[in-house]
Amino acid sequence: MSLARTLLLLGVVLAAPSLRAQSLDATCHASSSYDVTLQPDSLLFDRPSPAPLRVELRQGALRADGVAVPLNAEQQDRLAVFERELRALAPRVRAVARRGLELAVQALHEEAATLPLGADTRAELDRRVASQAERFGQRIDASHSTHDWQGDALDQYASQVAADVLPLVANDLGQQALDAAMGGDLQAAARLRDEAAGLAGGLRPRLEQRLQALRPDIAALCPAIQQLAELQQGVRGADGRPLDLLRITP
Repeated sequence: MSLARTLLLLGVVLAAPSLRAQSLDATCHASSSYDVTLQPDSLLFDRPSPAPLRVELRQGALRADGVAVPLNAEQQDRLAVFERELRALAPRVRAVARRGLELAVQALHEEAATLPLGADTRAELDRRVASQAERFGQRIDASHSTHDWQGDALDQYASQVAADVLPLVANDLGQQALDAAMGGDLQAAARLRDEAAGLAGGLRPRLEQRLQALRPDIAALCPAIQQLAELQQGVRGADGRPLDLLRITP
């Protein structure tokens, strides 16, 4: 499972399978089996299996499946810093998510600019894209848990936008093609029909290419993630096993 799900909101722009090459697991070699929720006074990590299913960090104290885990002073300090640093990372993750959303919206506008759309269609398209982006941005800002981003959130957003926008564009181009054919310009009609047919298939690859620009932003998170992995070292759960909230692989 990608750390994009564990380090709060990055899954919004990075969890889609088509973007694995630039996700945290690929860029920072980081992964986790837990979801994480930032509660007002604690961090909660949970997973369906194996035990421990719930790990709670609260100002240096550790509970695993509801049982307090004895810690020495150094371990308490490590976990207190871990919690502080993870909370500090959350705004940076949100910023990357927001950046990904901005890039996606910009790509959609640039795609539309290449099409011979009518003025009314272009205005309605801009309104719909802006409305979708506003709703998704609000979802980013309001979320405090990776549970909010189950199911490849970027794929969901892309599907929502496509369902909202593509029929609008296709109808406009289709009507123009029909008008051209009725006017005797069969070449123009064929070109417009081809543009309408190719729009859905070509949009996603071009969107993915635009999101490659996120790679430096993701890489900039790697040192902080590495620090989190180091802070958990030496801390063991009630069963004596390493805490292992996240993993860094060579």
